[in-house]
Amino acid sequence: MELKLKRPLVFFDLETTGVNVATDRIVEVSFLKVMPSGEETVYTKKINPERPIPAESTFFHGIRDEDIKDAPTFKAIAVELAAFIGESDLAGYNSNKFDVPMLMEEFLRAGVDFSLEGRAFVDVQNIFHQMEQRTLKAAYKFYCDENLENAHTAEADVRATYEVLKAQLTKYEGSAFEDRHGVISYPVVNDVAALHEFTNLSKPVDFAGRIVYNEDGLETINFGKHKGKPIMEVFEQEPSYYAWMQNGDFPLYTKKVLENIWIRYKKEKSEQKAKAAPTHSVEDKKTAKKEFNQQKEEAPQSISLDMLKGLQDKFKK
Repeated sequence: MELKLKRPLVFFDLETTGVNVATDRIVEVSFLKVMPSGEETVYTKKINPERPIPAESTFFHGIRDEDIKDAPTFKAIAVELAAFIGESDLAGYNSNKFDVPMLMEEFLRAGVDFSLEGRAFVDVQNIFHQMEQRTLKAAYKFYCDENLENAHTAEADVRATYEVLKAQLTKYEGSAFEDRHGVISYPVVNDVAALHEFTNLSKPVDFAGRIVYNEDGLETINFGKHKGKPIMEVFEQEPSYYAWMQNGDFPLYTKKVLENIWIRYKKEKSEQKAKAAPTHSVEDKKTAKKEFNQQKEEAPQSISLDMLKGLQDKFKK
C-alpha cells in the first residue's frame, strides 16, 4: 500500500557511539525522504563523533574509528541536514524514544535552530507493539489458536501459560535464532536448563534487573551513574554506595543480593590485606632464635642469694 501524504515524510535512523542521549554521539545518519508524489530521496553520511567508538558499539553497527576519521563532524553537516529535512514529518523505528531526542541533542550542540513544533512523528515500533501485543491472551491465541476465557484469573492464566509453552516447543523445534553478536543457535528445545538460558538473556542477579551479570560473569550495576560498572569496583571507589542502596527504595531481594556481594567484598579485602602483611620464613625464624639464645648467653647473669652471701663474706669488714 502506498502512503497517502499531505507533506513529505522523512524516515531516519542513527548509528551512535552508545545509547545515552546526553553523552553519546552520532556516527552515521540515513534519511529517506518520501514526497507526496511518491518520489524518494536518500541522504546518508558517516559522521566523526570526535571521540573513540566503543568496541561494543562497533560490534553492533560495524563502524570503526578508522571508518570515520576523515568524515565530517555533525556540526559540519548540521545546516545541510536541517535543510534536507525541511518541514517534513519524521518516522522511524523506536525513533520517539531514541532517534528524535538524539538528533535534537546534536542539532543543539551544533547551534542549529531545528524545531520539532508542528511536525508529526510516526514510530513504527509503537504500531508493532500495540497491534501485536505481547500479552498472555495474545500469545494463547497466536500459539494455540484459541481464545483465552477468564483471562487474568490465576488458574486460567497458569493453564494457558502451560499450553503456550508446549505449543512454542512444537512451533520452534529446529528454528534458528541469531543473537546480537551474530551467533546462531537453536535454543527452543524440550529441556528446562536450555530454556532457562534462553529466557534469561539479560542475566539478572536480583530479578528486578538492578543488578545483572556482564559478559564476563561479574555482578554489575544496571542503573544510575554507575550503570555498567562491576559492583566490586563501585564498592572500591565509593564504599558508601552500599549503605545508600540498603537505605534506598529498592526491593528487599535486591538488598539481600547486595548484602551477599558486600560480605564477599569485605572478605576478599581482608584476605588481600592478610596476604600483603610481612611474613617470616623458616630460616628467618631459625636466625631469630639463634640471635635470641646468643643474646641470652651474653646477658649479665642474675645474682642469686648464695652469690650475694659470698660477696658479703668476702668484703665484710
